[in-house]
Amino acid sequence: MGVTSSNKQVDVDRIDCDGLVKVTLALSASPDILINPTDIVLVLDRSGSMAGSSLANMKVGAKTFIDIIDEATDGTPDGNIGSGSRMAIVSFADTASADTQLITSVDTLKSAVDDLVADGATNHADAFAKASQLFDPLSTNAKVIVMFTDGKTTAGPPPAPVAAAARASGIIIYCIGLIGADGIDVSVLNDWATDPDASHVAVTPDDADLEELFKDLAANISKTGATNIVIDEIVNPDFVIISVAPPSKGTAMMIDPNTIQWKIPELGVSANEGASLAFYIQHTANRSGEKLVNQSITYSDDEGNAVTFPAPSVTVECGIVVHPEPCPVPVDLTIDGCQDSVVIDMGDTYLESLGRILQLDVTVKNVCPGKRVALAAILTEVDQNGTEYQRGMKTITIPAHYYPGCRDVKVKCLKFVLPEDLDVSGGSPKAICNQRNFKARFIAHNIDNDYKCCDSIITMP
Repeated sequence: MGVTSSNKQVDVDRIDCDGLVKVTLALSASPDILINPTDIVLVLDRSGSMAGSSLANMKVGAKTFIDIIDEATDGTPDGNIGSGSRMAIVSFADTASADTQLITSVDTLKSAVDDLVADGATNHADAFAKASQLFDPLSTNAKVIVMFTDGKTTAGPPPAPVAAAARASGIIIYCIGLIGADGIDVSVLNDWATDPDASHVAVTPDDADLEELFKDLAANISKTGATNIVIDEIVNPDFVIISVAPPSKGTAMMIDPNTIQWKIPELGVSANEGASLAFYIQHTANRSGEKLVNQSITYSDDEGNAVTFPAPSVTVECGIVVHPEPCPVPVDLTIDGCQDSVVIDMGDTYLESLGRILQLDVTVKNVCPGKRVALAAILTEVDQNGTEYQRGMKTITIPAHYYPGCRDVKVKCLKFVLPEDLDVSGGSPKAICNQRNFKARFIAHNIDNDYKCCDSIITMP
């Protein structure tokens, strides 16, 4: 089955200009045998040439095979082959015998393997025939024969036509060969097995390797979800990666502020399995709008699974962002390894953000008791031609006083900020002592009064 699902999601759909987004990547994978039940017949050579370590190591390999299929079919080594799959044991020497039917009991299968004794000739044709007869032609399960042998055919008819008939009926044939005392013809195994030979035939001269061959074949039959997964994520250049949480499987690392790599050695090898990775990104650009989170994302694994992730986006609201002071241009410095100190002339620099703060005081005359006053201050700057330029306006409320009679009220510290880049008085914009010319105007009036607007009432005779 391979990778069964892939997802990418964000925790918000709208952020401020410098907002954070949590990004979560997720995968799940499962062996194919979980959703595609398979009937498997292990066909095991017990001819006389198998005596000794060859038979012992073959038994270990066969039982390892059974255990892997057990776990692959239901996600747990519970001693029962699940999800509708079944397995049988056929052994052969002068003739073949069905040591079990297609069953699910792991203990019964292993007992049949343990009971094998080496003796007799090698009849491959009868082995293929007995194995093929165990499959129910009406069953929708996939059908697999795993043939193990250590030598050439020495009894019975030619096996190639029997193997070909089995393949023609839809049975997949795998072959494991041990180069024993009688030798083995690898081309014959290739002829018996389903194509391609590279994934359906394995041969070893050393019986100590048999367990590993059976193990690899079980993983192949159960169709490992994915191994050696590598995911490379490059986020949109308007974002940077802030932090990466440890993934639930594998390892993840930042390659640079915009790139993250997630590696998973295996996923869904023996059971349905998921993995997730969360990381945080921050928006760093000044532009608003709907933005894709990632610039690109690539996936690879040893099985060649094709995986596509969603492309979520977020809406960024920056409003108006002003950066009045850009970063200074840096000067590159180098200090040799053996220098204890160094003196470098860095050149000139200038005062930045020049300007003045103008603070005005004013006295409002004859403010009567119980009357609040609205006061406005209007400031302009005058150039050499007498033209005025607006520099700001302040409006405030002067609280009412309750003295017996009208009094003067002093208003202090009305402040105006006057950046130097607005200077129109005629001096150099870099000068902090340049004379600047302004005009200030004040408007004041009572807020409170006893006036009430009354409609006239006209009575007609």
